[in-house]
Amino acid sequence: MDKFFKISERGSNVKTEIIAGLTTFFAMAYIVITNPNQVTSFSTEGPLGQIWNAVYVASILVAVIGTLLMALYAKMPFAQACGMGLNSFFFVSFILPAMISGGDLIEGYQAGLVIILVSGIVFLIFSLTGLRTKVAKALPECLKKAIPAGIGLFIAFIGFQNVGIIQANPYTLVQFNDFHGAIKSGTFLTASLPALLALLGLMVIAILEKKKVKGSVLISIVGITVLYYIITGTTPSFDMSSVGQAFKDFGEVGITGVFKGSSWANAFTGEVIGGVLSAIMLVITFCLVDMFDTIGTLYGAASQADLLDENGDPIDVDKCMACDSIATVTGAVLGTSTCTTFVESAAGVGAGGRTGLASVVTAGCFLLCLFLTPLAKLVPSCATAPALIWVGVLMLKGFAKVDMEDVRSSVPAFLALIMMPLTYSISNGIGIGCIAYTLITLCTGKYKKADIAVTVIAVLFILRFCLITM
Repeated sequence: MDKFFKISERGSNVKTEIIAGLTTFFAMAYIVITNPNQVTSFSTEGPLGQIWNAVYVASILVAVIGTLLMALYAKMPFAQACGMGLNSFFFVSFILPAMISGGDLIEGYQAGLVIILVSGIVFLIFSLTGLRTKVAKALPECLKKAIPAGIGLFIAFIGFQNVGIIQANPYTLVQFNDFHGAIKSGTFLTASLPALLALLGLMVIAILEKKKVKGSVLISIVGITVLYYIITGTTPSFDMSSVGQAFKDFGEVGITGVFKGSSWANAFTGEVIGGVLSAIMLVITFCLVDMFDTIGTLYGAASQADLLDENGDPIDVDKCMACDSIATVTGAVLGTSTCTTFVESAAGVGAGGRTGLASVVTAGCFLLCLFLTPLAKLVPSCATAPALIWVGVLMLKGFAKVDMEDVRSSVPAFLALIMMPLTYSISNGIGIGCIAYTLITLCTGKYKKADIAVTVIAVLFILRFCLITM
């Protein structure tokens, strides 16, 4: 096992890899429930209930398959699951139009699966031909250094939001948790306690890290979970009643979707999506977002794990991308939206994960969720949020290597850094950074043949921003 996963070679050990795998799982376990919620817009009634059940089972299965691929083929400590943002876009593009027009919701859902399948196949071709890897390596150095830092901010922002440390504000868009208002209104336990416990968890991680205690992130997750249940006086519970129905709907609605002729007709010629041109634009959009989300995540997590080659690119990046595209194709066949390499993998990397063994552990935990409906619910978000915020702290250090004296480097890097959390999208940050880099390079006479690839990426993102709303 040590030789297969290169555990000793990468300076790790079995215990650390197990802890890292558990940490990654708990950091991203929310996807088990969140993905079907996003695909159905939180509705579990009627046809949407059938879709919810099908997506629930498919989400877990694709997470298991995709993460095992990453573990056994790429041998990297990265996990895969259905991408956030893309699942909401799936609902808006395929299910919502059917709701508005009074059409068949399941037909809209299954037509969407066909689009995901086609985008996954295109993605797989890109990966097998090496084109996807060439795109990743064509990114300028300033963006390669800014992407991990931007992802760090994005991850931290997700953590802050998950527990209400950062809240919505109608005037300033965001604000700090209103502890005073929660105490005054008697809602402290629900409105502010999670935020307080998350901040406490972050301090626990920082103190244990300073004292060089192994497994600091996992210790914090377990400790804050126990503390949460003690303070709130609640007890975790399992709901086994819905397991049978979920598998039934998965078999009848989910896994059969892409094998129906009507699904393909609805995807490219029917009223569900709006014709061939709309279908092509949707395929391109899903490909673009998945490609650059994955590229960003791989560069960010690999940088954090010191798994970069002499050129600053992730080792075995071609294998990682192949795993990602195969998982997307698998997800479409099973009945769920685009599968991608998960940014929360960096939480496991931060806990010391360096090999595919960590991913095996993560995949095993997801498999348990399939039968313990759902294991993920046992860990409150206030226990996992500190892990995400801590990863944000770790990943920011790479930005210090950006040449801030050269505007051609500093402005694109800054835009990539800041736009990821502000637009809630890794791919948006990369796209805006590429556009800025191309414009500045063109207008300052520094344009070279090597910049053609970045220019193509910039043009594609300009088209996406103009033609598609996400």
